[in-house]
Amino acid sequence: MTELSHIPADLPVPVDDGACDHLPGLALPDICLPCTNGDDVCMSTLNDLTAIFIYPMTGHPDKALPDSWNHIAGARGCTPQACGFRDNYPELAALNVHVLGLSTQSTSDQREASNRLQLPYPLLSDKRLSFSNALRLPTFQLGRQTFIKRITLICNHGYIEQVFYPVFPPDKNAQSVIQYLQGHKTHG
Repeated sequence: MTELSHIPADLPVPVDDGACDHLPGLALPDICLPCTNGDDVCMSTLNDLTAIFIYPMTGHPDKALPDSWNHIAGARGCTPQACGFRDNYPELAALNVHVLGLSTQSTSDQREASNRLQLPYPLLSDKRLSFSNALRLPTFQLGRQTFIKRITLICNHGYIEQVFYPVFPPDKNAQSVIQYLQGHKTHG
């Protein structure tokens, strides 16, 4: 059994490699992604203020994490990040921010995590990497699988307004988003 709710103290800290420098100001691509609520979300139509936290994958407590997962900078911590957005959801909602999580996991895997973690917001599946490729998001390979690196996008009126990258520690990401939004009340 894997303990997913805690972040080990000895994790490598990711560094800003500039892989997201091109994102601020970009329009969200005209791509629809399956969602845990059963709908498809068309990214280009997200006109409201939206925080999209992008993560490699949420683990399952009954399954071992991939080999060397803890040694990949920024890989570990998806469950604490998701729970951080869950625990700070009332404050985010008070700021009129919609929250979406996004990973390359299947919708069924995400639905399991959403139910287990009691997430009040939906998760999107970019299993085919269409959203990731359209925005040229940074990824990493482990075995035959591609994972998106941990990024959080603040989007408004269909455009990327702010990018958090690298995100570390992941369990504090929601609080960083709240601080940013409180300091930038010019959204509308």
